Amino acid sequence: MFQTFANVFKVPELRSKVLFTLAMILVFRIGHWIPIPGVNSEQLEKFMTQGAADSWFGRLTDAVSLLSGGQLAHSTIFGLGIMPYITAGIIFQLLGTALPQIKKLQEEGPTGRQKIMEYTRYVSVVLCLVQSSFWLGFLGQNGLIYPQFQHNPLWWIMATSTLTAGCLFLMWVGEQIDKHGIGNGASMIIMAGILAGMPQAIRSVIAQFNPGEPGHIGYMGVILLVAGFVGVIACTVLMTVAQRRILVQQAKHTRGRKVFGGQKSYLPLRLNHGGVMPIIFASSLMVFPGILFGQLKKIAEAHPTSVWFDIANFMERSFHPGNFVYIVLYIGMVYFFSYFWITVQFNPEEMSKQLKEHGSFIPGLRPGPRTAEYLEAVMTRITYVGAAFLAMVAVLPSVVNQSVGIDYSVTQFLGGTGLLIVVSVTMDFLQRVEANLLMRNYQGFLGGSDGEGGPRMRGPRG
Repeated sequence: MFQTFANVFKVPELRSKVLFTLAMILVFRIGHWIPIPGVNSEQLEKFMTQGAADSWFGRLTDAVSLLSGGQLAHSTIFGLGIMPYITAGIIFQLLGTALPQIKKLQEEGPTGRQKIMEYTRYVSVVLCLVQSSFWLGFLGQNGLIYPQFQHNPLWWIMATSTLTAGCLFLMWVGEQIDKHGIGNGASMIIMAGILAGMPQAIRSVIAQFNPGEPGHIGYMGVILLVAGFVGVIACTVLMTVAQRRILVQQAKHTRGRKVFGGQKSYLPLRLNHGGVMPIIFASSLMVFPGILFGQLKKIAEAHPTSVWFDIANFMERSFHPGNFVYIVLYIGMVYFFSYFWITVQFNPEEMSKQLKEHGSFIPGLRPGPRTAEYLEAVMTRITYVGAAFLAMVAVLPSVVNQSVGIDYSVTQFLGGTGLLIVVSVTMDFLQRVEANLLMRNYQGFLGGSDGEGGPRMRGPRG
């Protein structure tokens, strides 16, 4: 392993890519220490620590920060993160299945994708302006903006422009990583934002570590946390790369006295085809019931003895993360969006058509509709297993947090969206580094030892 790391820096081109990626991530993290002028950061921190962290506001900001790499709770110039850009990309990805114009652009190749990317940037700017306006308006309603700036139109223009410019700058940073670095730029930014919370989680474990004292973590608790962390990561890696391989036979073609084709190959169908998207959709929507019933509870507090107050209080507690109703509905949402995502993204008719055009077929099945029905049936079955895994990973942090009493900043690394994102991005990064090393006759991370007898690929040395 250490020799492999050394090989990464022996290849000049690969070394430049890795160092450039690290430099861009460093720039991203520096921006998290630059606050927005006019926002009272001390009052915002008190607001977050004095109960807001457990409210719908705290859960909403945590969800946005986790999925965007931003940090709204600290109110910095990169507070919005890269979420508006990702949201715009998802919008156009979904529109590609509904609007023929977008689908036609997707099928035009690089030219069409470049046009869609241009539209994505425009929509990102609009989303940035909307989200920053709502966020600053919320801060103003809670007295978290200095009075001299509260009613100053120039300040509002400046603050909104700052948050928008910060998001667009991160979008540019992600594109630079795509061009000159290694890995997916937007995903690397999100992963860096998630891993930035790990030191806080370690400090939280150290603060709660007190063997023999009730309500604190002992030696066995630390061992179980580490074992759970390693086990969940191992299962996540296994389920992320798991595939259902369908045998595909290529038809034989006779030309003169020679016979071509007849080779066997495999059509890989991912067990977790939706990736992290079902959890992102489910977790985003699960925030709103808590917001709705929380507001109804505040309205009903005027009559604390009424039945409406009891109902609103019960519903607000039921939709708190970790409660039974919340968990059951969360699991149902994960299943729903898992099947929704394969309905949108997986097209068995198109796949069957491509197999037929390339002279390939699945043994025992006629090309055409019968093959499409089989592929759809297989994907439906394996998605049930993949959705079960996603549901387990999604609810694990909340269950451990409520049942054991460990801080959520620690349990979020035992599952959830953040862990899936980190594992997926890390594996993609390692695979790209692996490809660069093998192309230059170096042993990669995923192979065996770099000694004699191991499989090696021939190629020019870097």
